Amino acid sequence: MKKINIGGVPEHFNLAWYLTLKNGEYKEENINLRWHDYYGGTGAMCKALRNKEIDLAVILTEGIIKDIIDGNPSKIVQTFVQTPLVWGIHVAANSSFKSIEDIKGTRAAISRYGSGSHLMAYINAENHNWDLKTDLNFEVIKDLDGAVKGLTEGVADYFMWEKFTTKPLVDDGTFRRIGDCPTPWPCFVIAAREEFIENNPEELKAILDIINNTTLDFKDIPSIDKTIANRYEQQLEDVQEWLSITEWSQHLIDKDTVMKTQKELFALDIIPEIAKYEDLVFKV
Repeated sequence: MKKINIGGVPEHFNLAWYLTLKNGEYKEENINLRWHDYYGGTGAMCKALRNKEIDLAVILTEGIIKDIIDGNPSKIVQTFVQTPLVWGIHVAANSSFKSIEDIKGTRAAISRYGSGSHLMAYINAENHNWDLKTDLNFEVIKDLDGAVKGLTEGVADYFMWEKFTTKPLVDDGTFRRIGDCPTPWPCFVIAAREEFIENNPEELKAILDIINNTTLDFKDIPSIDKTIANRYEQQLEDVQEWLSITEWSQHLIDKDTVMKTQKELFALDIIPEIAKYEDLVFKV
Protein backbone atom coordinates (compact mmCIF):
# COMPACT_ATOMS: atom_id res chain seq x y z
CA MET A 1 0.00 0.00 0.00
CA LYS A 2 1.49 3.34 -1.08
CA LYS A 3 1.63 6.07 1.56
CA ILE A 4 0.70 9.53 0.24
CA ASN A 5 0.57 12.71 2.34
CA ILE A 6 -1.94 15.50 1.73
CA GLY A 7 -2.38 18.81 3.54
CA GLY A 8 -5.26 21.21 3.97
CA VAL A 9 -6.86 23.66 6.37
CA PRO A 10 -9.05 22.06 9.08
CA GLU A 11 -12.18 23.80 7.78
CA HIS A 12 -15.60 22.89 6.41
CA PHE A 13 -14.39 23.12 2.79
CA ASN A 14 -12.41 19.94 3.34
CA LEU A 15 -15.09 17.77 4.94
CA ALA A 16 -15.33 15.72 1.72
CA TRP A 17 -11.75 14.53 2.27
CA TYR A 18 -12.57 13.47 5.83
CA LEU A 19 -15.63 11.52 4.63
CA THR A 20 -13.73 9.66 1.90
CA LEU A 21 -10.92 8.84 4.33
CA LYS A 22 -13.39 7.66 6.97
CA ASN A 23 -15.04 5.40 4.39
CA GLY A 24 -11.68 3.82 3.52
CA GLU A 25 -12.12 4.63 -0.17
CA TYR A 26 -8.40 5.23 -0.87
CA LYS A 27 -7.41 1.95 0.80
CA GLU A 28 -9.61 0.14 -1.73
CA GLU A 29 -7.23 1.55 -4.36
CA ASN A 30 -4.20 0.39 -2.33
CA ILE A 31 -3.44 3.98 -1.26
CA ASN A 32 -2.68 4.92 2.34
CA LEU A 33 -3.68 8.60 2.13
CA ARG A 34 -2.67 10.53 5.25
CA TRP A 35 -4.34 13.88 5.92
CA HIS A 36 -2.39 16.65 7.69
CA ASP A 37 -4.08 19.76 9.11
CA TYR A 38 -2.30 23.04 8.40
CA TYR A 39 -3.56 25.68 10.81
CA GLY A 40 -1.08 28.15 9.30
CA GLY A 41 -2.89 27.89 5.96
CA THR A 42 -1.44 28.32 2.49
CA GLY A 43 1.99 29.67 3.46
CA ALA A 44 2.60 26.66 5.71
CA MET A 45 1.47 24.23 2.98
CA CYS A 46 3.71 25.85 0.34
CA LYS A 47 6.64 25.26 2.69
CA ALA A 48 5.54 21.66 3.33
CA LEU A 49 5.35 20.94 -0.44
CA ARG A 50 8.82 22.39 -0.95
CA ASN A 51 10.18 20.29 1.96
CA LYS A 52 8.47 17.11 0.62
CA GLU A 53 6.52 16.76 3.87
CA ILE A 54 3.33 16.46 1.81
CA ASP A 55 2.73 15.29 -1.76
CA LEU A 56 -0.57 17.10 -2.32
CA ALA A 57 -2.21 20.21 -0.92
CA VAL A 58 -5.72 21.68 -1.00
CA ILE A 59 -4.56 25.24 -1.20
CA LEU A 60 -5.58 28.81 -2.06
CA THR A 61 -5.30 29.54 -5.79
CA GLU A 62 -3.43 32.85 -5.44
CA GLY A 63 -1.01 31.46 -2.85
CA ILE A 64 0.14 28.45 -4.84
CA ILE A 65 0.40 30.43 -8.10
CA LYS A 66 2.70 32.91 -6.34
CA ASP A 67 4.80 30.14 -4.79
CA ILE A 68 5.20 28.15 -8.03
CA ILE A 69 6.44 31.34 -9.71
CA ASP A 70 8.79 31.78 -6.73
CA GLY A 71 10.27 28.33 -7.36
CA ASN A 72 8.00 25.78 -5.65
CA PRO A 73 8.40 22.61 -7.82
CA SER A 74 4.66 21.86 -7.84
CA LYS A 75 1.73 22.11 -10.26
CA ILE A 76 -2.00 22.75 -9.96
CA VAL A 77 -3.78 19.52 -10.96
CA GLN A 78 -7.38 20.61 -10.41
CA THR A 79 -9.73 23.28 -9.11
CA PHE A 80 -11.30 22.08 -5.83
CA VAL A 81 -13.76 24.88 -4.98
CA GLN A 82 -15.00 26.86 -7.98
CA THR A 83 -16.65 29.75 -6.14
CA PRO A 84 -14.78 32.67 -4.53
CA LEU A 85 -13.72 32.63 -0.90
CA VAL A 86 -15.42 35.32 1.15
CA TRP A 87 -12.83 36.82 3.48
CA GLY A 88 -14.19 38.56 6.57
CA ILE A 89 -12.32 41.67 7.73
CA HIS A 90 -12.15 41.46 11.52
CA VAL A 91 -11.13 43.71 14.39
CA ALA A 92 -11.11 43.04 18.14
CA ALA A 93 -14.62 43.35 19.59
CA ASN A 94 -13.57 46.31 21.76
CA SER A 95 -11.64 48.05 18.97
CA SER A 96 -12.44 51.65 18.10
CA PHE A 97 -12.40 50.79 14.37
CA LYS A 98 -15.90 50.75 12.90
CA SER A 99 -15.32 50.71 9.13
CA ILE A 100 -12.80 49.59 6.51
CA GLU A 101 -11.74 53.24 6.07
CA ASP A 102 -10.77 53.29 9.77
CA ILE A 103 -8.18 50.51 9.31
CA LYS A 104 -6.38 52.22 6.43
CA GLY A 105 -2.67 52.44 7.30
CA THR A 106 -2.98 50.21 10.39
CA ARG A 107 -1.45 46.77 11.01
CA ALA A 108 -2.91 43.70 9.29
CA ALA A 109 -2.41 40.41 11.12
CA ILE A 110 -1.20 37.77 8.64
CA SER A 111 -0.41 34.09 9.14
CA ARG A 112 2.85 34.51 7.17
CA TYR A 113 4.17 36.37 4.14
CA GLY A 114 2.83 34.84 0.93
CA SER A 115 -0.25 33.47 2.72
CA GLY A 116 -3.85 34.14 1.74
CA SER A 117 -4.29 36.60 4.60
CA HIS A 118 -1.26 38.52 3.30
CA LEU A 119 -2.28 38.54 -0.39
CA MET A 120 -5.92 39.38 0.31
CA ALA A 121 -4.88 42.43 2.36
CA TYR A 122 -3.52 43.77 -0.95
CA ILE A 123 -6.77 42.94 -2.78
CA ASN A 124 -8.77 44.72 -0.07
CA ALA A 125 -6.44 47.74 -0.22
CA GLU A 126 -6.78 47.91 -4.00
CA ASN A 127 -10.58 47.65 -3.74
CA HIS A 128 -10.57 50.79 -1.59
CA ASN A 129 -7.93 52.71 -3.57
CA TRP A 130 -5.38 52.69 -0.76
CA ASP A 131 -1.71 53.39 -1.40
CA LEU A 132 -0.18 49.88 -1.40
CA LYS A 133 3.19 51.18 -0.18
CA THR A 134 2.06 53.40 2.69
CA ASP A 135 -1.37 52.09 3.74
CA LEU A 136 -0.40 48.44 4.32
CA ASN A 137 1.52 47.22 7.37
CA PHE A 138 1.84 43.61 8.51
CA GLU A 139 2.23 41.68 11.74
CA VAL A 140 2.89 37.92 11.45
CA ILE A 141 0.66 35.96 13.86
CA LYS A 142 1.00 32.38 12.40
CA ASP A 143 -2.62 31.18 12.65
CA LEU A 144 -6.15 31.87 13.88
CA ASP A 145 -5.18 31.43 17.55
CA GLY A 146 -2.35 33.90 16.97
CA ALA A 147 -4.83 36.35 15.44
CA VAL A 148 -7.11 36.13 18.48
CA LYS A 149 -4.14 36.87 20.75
CA GLY A 150 -2.73 39.56 18.43
CA LEU A 151 -5.96 41.52 18.01
CA THR A 152 -7.02 41.16 21.64
CA GLU A 153 -3.63 42.36 22.93
CA GLY A 154 -3.35 45.15 20.35
CA VAL A 155 -0.30 43.71 18.55
CA ALA A 156 -2.22 44.00 15.25
CA ASP A 157 -5.34 45.94 14.25
CA TYR A 158 -7.29 43.81 11.77
CA PHE A 159 -7.33 40.27 10.44
CA MET A 160 -8.70 38.74 7.25
CA TRP A 161 -9.85 35.10 7.28
CA GLU A 162 -12.64 33.06 5.71
CA LYS A 163 -15.77 34.59 7.23
CA PHE A 164 -17.68 31.41 8.10
CA THR A 165 -14.63 29.91 9.86
CA THR A 166 -14.32 33.02 12.04
CA LYS A 167 -18.08 33.47 12.56
CA PRO A 168 -18.04 31.62 15.94
CA LEU A 169 -15.43 34.16 17.14
CA VAL A 170 -17.72 36.98 16.02
CA ASP A 171 -20.69 35.31 17.73
CA ASP A 172 -18.85 34.91 21.05
CA GLY A 173 -17.65 38.53 21.07
CA THR A 174 -13.94 37.94 20.39
CA PHE A 175 -13.98 39.60 16.95
CA ARG A 176 -16.19 42.14 15.21
CA ARG A 177 -16.52 41.88 11.43
CA ILE A 178 -16.44 45.27 9.69
CA GLY A 179 -16.56 44.09 6.07
CA ASP A 180 -16.12 41.31 3.52
CA CYS A 181 -13.69 40.82 0.64
CA PRO A 182 -14.39 38.00 -1.87
CA THR A 183 -11.53 36.61 -3.96
CA PRO A 184 -11.79 37.58 -7.64
CA TRP A 185 -11.11 33.92 -8.63
CA PRO A 186 -11.99 30.30 -7.65
CA CYS A 187 -10.67 29.88 -4.14
CA PHE A 188 -9.18 26.41 -3.66
CA VAL A 189 -7.14 24.20 -5.99
CA ILE A 190 -5.39 20.87 -5.54
CA ALA A 191 -1.64 21.10 -6.08
CA ALA A 192 0.92 18.29 -6.27
CA ARG A 193 4.70 18.12 -6.21
CA GLU A 194 6.13 17.59 -9.71
CA GLU A 195 8.18 14.61 -8.52
CA PHE A 196 5.03 13.01 -7.09
CA ILE A 197 3.08 13.62 -10.34
CA GLU A 198 5.84 12.01 -12.37
CA ASN A 199 6.22 8.93 -10.16
CA ASN A 200 2.57 8.32 -9.19
CA PRO A 201 0.27 9.13 -12.13
CA GLU A 202 -2.18 6.27 -11.44
CA GLU A 203 -2.44 7.01 -7.73
CA LEU A 204 -2.98 10.71 -8.42
CA LYS A 205 -5.80 9.94 -10.84
CA ALA A 206 -7.40 7.51 -8.36
CA ILE A 207 -7.30 10.12 -5.56
CA LEU A 208 -8.88 12.80 -7.76
CA ASP A 209 -11.56 10.38 -9.01
CA ILE A 210 -12.54 9.48 -5.44
CA ILE A 211 -12.73 13.05 -4.11
CA ASN A 212 -14.54 14.28 -7.24
CA ASN A 213 -17.14 11.55 -6.89
CA THR A 214 -17.90 12.86 -3.39
CA THR A 215 -17.85 16.61 -4.13
CA LEU A 216 -20.12 16.10 -7.16
CA ASP A 217 -23.03 15.22 -4.86
CA PHE A 218 -21.74 16.76 -1.63
CA LYS A 219 -24.76 18.99 -1.04
CA ASP A 220 -27.10 16.00 -1.45
CA ILE A 221 -25.55 14.02 1.42
CA PRO A 222 -28.38 13.59 4.00
CA SER A 223 -28.13 16.13 6.85
CA ILE A 224 -24.78 17.43 5.58
CA ASP A 225 -25.63 20.88 7.01
CA LYS A 226 -26.06 19.42 10.51
CA THR A 227 -22.86 17.37 10.17
CA ILE A 228 -20.86 20.49 9.26
CA ALA A 229 -22.46 22.59 12.00
CA ASN A 230 -21.61 19.97 14.66
CA ARG A 231 -18.11 19.16 13.46
CA TYR A 232 -16.97 22.77 12.98
CA GLU A 233 -19.04 24.30 15.82
CA GLN A 234 -20.99 26.62 13.55
CA GLN A 235 -24.56 27.85 13.55
CA LEU A 236 -26.83 25.78 11.29
CA GLU A 237 -28.09 28.87 9.42
CA ASP A 238 -24.48 29.97 8.72
CA VAL A 239 -23.68 26.54 7.30
CA GLN A 240 -26.80 26.61 5.14
CA GLU A 241 -25.84 30.05 3.81
CA TRP A 242 -22.29 28.82 3.08
CA LEU A 243 -23.58 25.72 1.26
CA SER A 244 -25.88 27.90 -0.85
CA ILE A 245 -22.98 30.01 -2.18
CA THR A 246 -20.33 27.28 -2.55
CA GLU A 247 -19.70 25.12 -5.63
CA TRP A 248 -17.04 22.43 -5.93
CA SER A 249 -15.20 21.62 -9.15
CA GLN A 250 -14.02 18.40 -10.76
CA HIS A 251 -11.96 20.05 -13.52
CA LEU A 252 -8.56 21.61 -14.12
CA ILE A 253 -8.47 25.38 -13.66
CA ASP A 254 -8.78 27.03 -17.10
CA LYS A 255 -6.23 29.27 -18.80
CA ASP A 256 -8.35 32.45 -18.65
CA THR A 257 -8.77 32.15 -14.87
CA VAL A 258 -5.05 31.53 -14.30
CA MET A 259 -4.12 34.51 -16.47
CA LYS A 260 -6.70 36.79 -14.80
CA THR A 261 -5.39 35.79 -11.35
CA GLN A 262 -1.79 36.41 -12.41
CA LYS A 263 -2.59 39.81 -13.91
CA GLU A 264 -4.17 40.86 -10.61
CA LEU A 265 -1.19 39.59 -8.59
CA PHE A 266 1.29 41.20 -10.99
CA ALA A 267 -0.51 44.56 -10.84
CA LEU A 268 -0.24 44.43 -7.04
CA ASP A 269 3.50 43.62 -7.31
CA ILE A 270 2.91 40.27 -5.54
CA ILE A 271 4.49 38.27 -8.39
CA PRO A 272 7.52 39.46 -10.44
CA GLU A 273 6.27 38.08 -13.77
CA ILE A 274 3.34 36.37 -15.47
CA ALA A 275 4.10 32.68 -16.06
CA LYS A 276 2.89 30.50 -18.91
CA TYR A 277 -0.26 28.50 -18.14
CA GLU A 278 1.66 25.26 -18.84
CA ASP A 279 4.26 26.13 -16.19
CA LEU A 280 1.60 26.31 -13.47
CA VAL A 281 -0.75 23.42 -14.23
CA PHE A 282 -0.67 19.71 -15.04
CA LYS A 283 -3.58 17.91 -16.72
CA VAL A 284 -4.07 14.49 -15.16
